[in-house]
Amino acid sequence: MNILIIGPSWVGDMVMSQSLYKRLKEQNPDAQIDVLAPAWCKPILERMPEVNRAIEMPIGHGKFSLSERWKLGKSLRDNRYSHAYILPNSAKSALIPLFAKVPKRTGWKGEMRYGLLNDLRPDRKVFQFMVERYAALAHSKSSMLSEVTIDNVPHPALNVDNKNQRACLQRFSISPDLPIVGLCPGAEFGPAKRWPEQHYAYIAKQLITEGNQVCLFGGPKDKSVTEGIISALSEHQKSMCFDLAGETSLVDAVDLLAACHTVFSNDSGLMHVAAAVNANIVAIYGSSSPMYTPPLSNKVRIVNTDIKCRPCFKRECPLGHLDCLNKLMPQQVLSAYHDLISTPQWKDHEI
Repeated sequence: MNILIIGPSWVGDMVMSQSLYKRLKEQNPDAQIDVLAPAWCKPILERMPEVNRAIEMPIGHGKFSLSERWKLGKSLRDNRYSHAYILPNSAKSALIPLFAKVPKRTGWKGEMRYGLLNDLRPDRKVFQFMVERYAALAHSKSSMLSEVTIDNVPHPALNVDNKNQRACLQRFSISPDLPIVGLCPGAEFGPAKRWPEQHYAYIAKQLITEGNQVCLFGGPKDKSVTEGIISALSEHQKSMCFDLAGETSLVDAVDLLAACHTVFSNDSGLMHVAAAVNANIVAIYGSSSPMYTPPLSNKVRIVNTDIKCRPCFKRECPLGHLDCLNKLMPQQVLSAYHDLISTPQWKDHEI
């Protein structure tokens, strides 16, 4: 099989989509899988051994650009793809495989995709978890319900470049001989996913007191958050805390997260990356839910409040109080962490 995947646009979703590629390779070990995705997701795809080629999507997220989609689809015809899987739910995402003349085009029912897809799956909501919805596309309509559950989908596993990891540690003066914990305090989705920076600062202080180095991960937009965490630390604590927000490429972040024995993270793309490089995960949920997009790992503790208005899945708190995050106390999160690292079979990293 020569397969074209139209991939998702969010980093976390792209990580979870690896479960589909793994399932396809289980069924057809000789299959060639190419994935069309935005440029910012290419570094993730290049760390997936199942992916033959990551093709950069030249059309901006959300843009229709029919003529550009036609040109791109036509340029892909020479690859003679036998099957396409379309992971986004929009009509425009299904146009390129049609224009590429891929004979079999599989995806979930979405906005007016009749005719664009000829292997249309009727109701993605029969599966609770996003990763189940991805993996189910590898199965026939008749078998997917019986063969796909959250318990049997293969977990994402990204390759780690040990040479680059050592170079990154050296570049930021992070000691490879002292334990490292990662904090991912940002959330691209919106503030309703972002645990308060003062709570993260409390966690950082405690982790440093316990003998850990702390790395703060994020993009350029998270810099004000990470700087706020740093400013709350003493001079000694600052020497043990490394602000990497906006300072690393995505592949560098993959390798540095793999150097952490544990990662504390909001529900974000970096949380899914950390799970895919085998770190212990303390996952912090606000407006979203682990019953839809959990970190795919067996080495996880999930923490959230139980207030009635969550999960609302909003970018910003519709009630204006953000209690789902503000009332989640650092002591509760630290308790989950200590419980996690005391579990012997989950201590894969030396702590």
